[in-house]
Amino acid sequence: MAAGLRLGPLLRYVDWETGEHATVWIEADRPCTAEVRCLGAPSGEGPGEVPGPTAGGAGASGVPGGAGARSARSAQGAQSAEEAQSHQSPDSTQSTGSTGGPSAVSPKGAGGSARTFRIEGHHYALIPVSGLSPASSTEYEVLLDGRRVWPPADSPYPPSVIRTPAIPAESVRVAFGSCRWSAPPARKRDPIGPDALDTLAARLAAEPEAERPDLLVLLGDQVYADATSQETQRWMATRRDLGRPPGTQVADYEEYTRLYEESWLDPEVRWLLSTVPSCMIFDDHDVIDDWNTSASWVAEMRATPWWRERILSGLMSYWVHQHLGNLSPAELAVDPVYAAVRDAPDGTEALRAFAARADTDPASVRWSYRRDFGRTRLLMIDTRAARVLDERCRAMLDDEEARWLRDQALQAPGSYDHLLIGTSLPWLLPPAIHDVESWNAALCRGARGARWARVGENLRRRADLEHWAAFPSSFEELTALIREVGSGPLAPSTVCVLSGDVHHAYVAEPRWPDPAPSARVFQLTCSPVHNAVHASVRVGFRFGWSRAGRRLGRAMARHGRTGRPTVRWDKSGGPWFGNQLMTLTLNGRSAGLRLDQTGTDRTGTRLLTVDERNLTHGP
Repeated sequence: MAAGLRLGPLLRYVDWETGEHATVWIEADRPCTAEVRCLGAPSGEGPGEVPGPTAGGAGASGVPGGAGARSARSAQGAQSAEEAQSHQSPDSTQSTGSTGGPSAVSPKGAGGSARTFRIEGHHYALIPVSGLSPASSTEYEVLLDGRRVWPPADSPYPPSVIRTPAIPAESVRVAFGSCRWSAPPARKRDPIGPDALDTLAARLAAEPEAERPDLLVLLGDQVYADATSQETQRWMATRRDLGRPPGTQVADYEEYTRLYEESWLDPEVRWLLSTVPSCMIFDDHDVIDDWNTSASWVAEMRATPWWRERILSGLMSYWVHQHLGNLSPAELAVDPVYAAVRDAPDGTEALRAFAARADTDPASVRWSYRRDFGRTRLLMIDTRAARVLDERCRAMLDDEEARWLRDQALQAPGSYDHLLIGTSLPWLLPPAIHDVESWNAALCRGARGARWARVGENLRRRADLEHWAAFPSSFEELTALIREVGSGPLAPSTVCVLSGDVHHAYVAEPRWPDPAPSARVFQLTCSPVHNAVHASVRVGFRFGWSRAGRRLGRAMARHGRTGRPTVRWDKSGGPWFGNQLMTLTLNGRSAGLRLDQTGTDRTGTRLLTVDERNLTHGP
């Protein structure tokens, strides 16, 4: 029987250094050779030529010290790769000269191929595409064992394309958001409103030549492992007793694959992800609510009989579905875990060993990564797995992760005009909520005694008090780094912290003590893409920005003896509530921001611009 396309394609990486390379992710239903074939000569205009207020530093390929640097030190992964070379499997790679490297260009022009690799009975490929031309927009198709499987013959959507930037790129347009609950509505009318990604896809499909993002940044909660749909629960009930833990939450890798299918087989989103490159990072719901909120939480979870399978499956499925596509072909070529997985007859055990190490020794693995888009640098930070949870030295990032962030931010000053720091959790919260979280952190570490510490831990879990403010030393370190990056004659024009998580959107700007940095600094928060926004959330976050809220927060800070943060900040936009996406347009040293929300009128569902502003006008 011929191989079929089970999931994808997802256009993940596009090269902004040479404009010649890309990667495309797929899942097939059996072992096969997966091929991307580009159709005809590249034509049209690619990203990096967009007019208007939008930017773009050094190339993204093979950034020294970038993602995968920690896993590259894994002797276990390297040994697995060496052992696997002696027995190629039906899924193992045979078509490329070096592990993870680009394949030869197809006879018709640009393209590439790769053998699938096997994880828990599923078959995946990350196809390296080479031979592209800068400043081009090239249609492509996907073939499995030589048979075309994408696009479908009856597809109502425009062709999937790979758009490459002009070299050097002058501009980049980045759309971002988080928190997409993808389950289909139980009734005809979606009870939580139209999906922002669906709506964006519909707009781009209806107007193929319209303005589109060069990059889609998804900042966590791409799937909800702890909040499954009724349809998924009915399917899970055919596999196991839902009356036993973890109940209606996912239990293993197979159930995680169901979540990704439910999300990425949505027809509009499937087409969108096939034609707009994406970068991703996890947040808690990709694994479980409150993931790594505290040391006592971790101890309690590890004491349950179901947690080990859950965490290993969550990390394995994230590595396969999200993390691999974040990496460049050059990074993939030296990644020992990727080599071990691809070269083994079945990569499950190699990946499972990696996930176990990532859980028990988080400092040995790096999920964070760097991408450069012309003169715009993106640093995507892992704010979940890299935490230090000892209350005596609690930190959002372990020492090595913090050093990596600092090194990447300060590398080659003057080589970028805009620094984007992607963190699923906001750096600057409404001031009252910031004070509550820092107060709670003080209680939990015993500032007011053992009884208050127990109260604090209970409150921390119930109210999700785990943002940067709940890690005061890490908050101050990030603040100091942003100030340092933004100061001096070679400072970028803007430093923007991109976040989600909190189910509303806002723009906040710090008020620095003298001397203030020369760069404009912004907290840009956008959430959800598709999820409920409860009335209590609206009230709480509005109160958090109010004068009364600030007074209450300061009183709690005094009780916790926390002191004041070294920087203060104000809201300059929002809060906005709804299903939404923000878009940054960076051009030279100028920056523009737009917020679009889903809305419905007589013409149907569409994206409505509710705020648009210039962040900076450049020189």
